[in-house]
Amino acid sequence: MFLQALAISFGAMFPIVNPFSTAPLFVSLTGGMSKEQARRQALKGCIYGFSILLVFLLLGARISNFFGITVPGIRVAGGLIIAAVGFRMLFPRPRIPGELDGAPPQNLEIAFAPIAMPSLAGPGSISVVLAGATRIRSFPVEDLPMIYAGVAAGLAVTFVIAFIVLRGASSLVTLLGHHGIDAMTRIFGFLLMCISMEFLLGGIAEFYGISRG
Repeated sequence: MFLQALAISFGAMFPIVNPFSTAPLFVSLTGGMSKEQARRQALKGCIYGFSILLVFLLLGARISNFFGITVPGIRVAGGLIIAAVGFRMLFPRPRIPGELDGAPPQNLEIAFAPIAMPSLAGPGSISVVLAGATRIRSFPVEDLPMIYAGVAAGLAVTFVIAFIVLRGASSLVTLLGHHGIDAMTRIFGFLLMCISMEFLLGGIAEFYGISRG
C-alpha cells in the first residue's frame, strides 16, 4: 500500500511540478547570485513547495467538508486548471525581448514566490493534492496512515528531484539549450493535458453515476 501510494503520488505530481519548466526562470532570477546563494534559494523553494502541498494533503478533507465541495467537483475543477497549465506549457507565450533581463540583487528572496508558488506548487498541483486528499477518505481507516505516508513520500521524492534540477539548472540549460528546455516543457504540457482529461472525464462520470470500467 505504501509503495503503491508513493508511485501514484510521484507519477501524478512530477509532471505538474515539472521543475524543468522552472529551470529557465530560476536561472534568470539567480543570475546575479553566487552558487551558494542560488543553491540556498533552490533548497528553500523546494521546502516551501513541499510544505504547501503537504498542508493541503493533510487538511484537504477538512477544507472540502467546510466548503461543501464534492469529489466530482474537485476533479472537474482540477482538470480544468491542469488543462490550462498544460495548454500554456504546450503552447507557451512568446518571450518578449528584454523580459527578465538584468541581474537581480544579491539579497533578492525568490524562494517562496515565484519559485515555490506558483512555479512548483501552483494551482494545478494543489488541485491534484486536494482531489487526492478527498479520495483517500474512501479507503479503510486502518490503511490511511500508510497511504498518507506513501503520498507524502511521493511528494518528497518529487521535490528532491526538483531541487537537483534547480541546483544544476545552469548546467541543464547549457546542456539541453533553450530548444531542449522548450521541447521538454511541451512534452510535460502534453502529459498534463492527458491527465486533465482523465480528471474531467472521471469527475463527470462520477457525478452522473456512469461506470468507466
